Amino acid sequence: MTRTTPVDTGFFADRRRDDLHVVGSPVQRSDALGHVTGRTEFFEDHLPPGLLHLTMHRSARHHARLASVDVTGAYAVPGVVRVLTHADIPNNLYTPLKLIGVEPDDEPVLAEDVVRYLGEPICAVVAETEAAARAGAAAIVVGYEDLPAVFDVEEALADGAPLVNEYHGHNYFEYEGHHCRRVRLGDTGTAFARADHVIASRYDSAPIEQAPVETTGCIVVPQPDGRLRIHSDTQACFFTLDNTALILKAPFNTLRLVGGTVGGGFGGKVDVVVEPVACVAAMLTARPVRFVYTRHEEMRVSSPRAAERIYITDAVLDNGDIIGRKVTLFVDSGAYSRHSPYGTTKAAAHLPGPYTIPHVWIDCHCVFTNRTPSSAMRGFGVTIADFALESHMDTVARRLGMDPLALRLRNAYRDGDLKAHRKIAEGTALVEVIQRAAELVEHPLPEEYLRMSSARRREGA
Repeated sequence: MTRTTPVDTGFFADRRRDDLHVVGSPVQRSDALGHVTGRTEFFEDHLPPGLLHLTMHRSARHHARLASVDVTGAYAVPGVVRVLTHADIPNNLYTPLKLIGVEPDDEPVLAEDVVRYLGEPICAVVAETEAAARAGAAAIVVGYEDLPAVFDVEEALADGAPLVNEYHGHNYFEYEGHHCRRVRLGDTGTAFARADHVIASRYDSAPIEQAPVETTGCIVVPQPDGRLRIHSDTQACFFTLDNTALILKAPFNTLRLVGGTVGGGFGGKVDVVVEPVACVAAMLTARPVRFVYTRHEEMRVSSPRAAERIYITDAVLDNGDIIGRKVTLFVDSGAYSRHSPYGTTKAAAHLPGPYTIPHVWIDCHCVFTNRTPSSAMRGFGVTIADFALESHMDTVARRLGMDPLALRLRNAYRDGDLKAHRKIAEGTALVEVIQRAAELVEHPLPEEYLRMSSARRREGA
């Protein structure tokens, strides 16, 4: 039996271009041949002579004051060349969001007075071999004065909770004078008063590690003209160069960043955490320096996707119209900001989902806890929100005894609709995607839903 593809004369035909032919086709990756023949170059393929190796001594506490840091044992290890502390870093604060105007900077490159998560770097040991660097790091003795720690986002916001990050003065990131990123559209009080059903759910996610095949790292090579050449597996070359220069208090043109193949990133290699300290080590020793996470470090201290807690409450009519939605999101930023404030803003704009809901109330909290700082991972701020939203849509459909696809079509946004953050929806295609998915799995839909289009909103549709 031969199956023919019907001629598309609808919505997609209007938007189709003749050169759009990749989806659904077995197209070879542009980098595949280099990978399978071993010709692809990674940053560690550039191993200059005289290379030194850098390893961190990391915090053994979740939250503590540093009573003392004794590095004499490290210098007693054969092969150790230099031990770096916070005093060696020109601007000892990471600056990942300063370039887009999001401040304050709140994370020391090397810990000064306090450690705020387990594994936070305190000292960097530079040695002739990896083994010597590891032995030197293990020989450093740190005295701690333990402080109370908090690991739950709602507990962190409660009165009397331990203060995690003194750079902010409270356990949340402040947005334009508010304790959270807010979105308000319409009057949710009126919507819930009119509702035939009020349906509420809670959704939780855990931190998710990107787990790249190639761990985070760089090699920094001092040049005869005083510049530094940085070989890195960063996902964002210019972003990394600019932020490193800010930490070094150096002109941007004194750095040359050589990117290349990223051996898996998924958002996890944009935090600029290895390049600055490796550059300082190269400057102080006048030798090339390699700083690469072990697999244990990658799993333990590289920024994961944030854990999130999402409360969704909908005001729903008997016919399936969602007339109000209230969402409270708590994003676990860990001990520092990194990219989480940006991801939280993305979540606030996205949280109503691809649905036109006339009354929306959203509070998105970016919360500091004594956990590993979280950051970017594959659509962060949106991915977990979508999991929660679509799970909730299924819950609503079950409560109403309604086809879950029909519920989505009834509420789907169309071109020209106003989103909750007051942007006009354009280029929408949710209606057509659901219709096509239903066709592919032979899921019957009533005629009224088959006639719907994202390009227009008819009276009563």
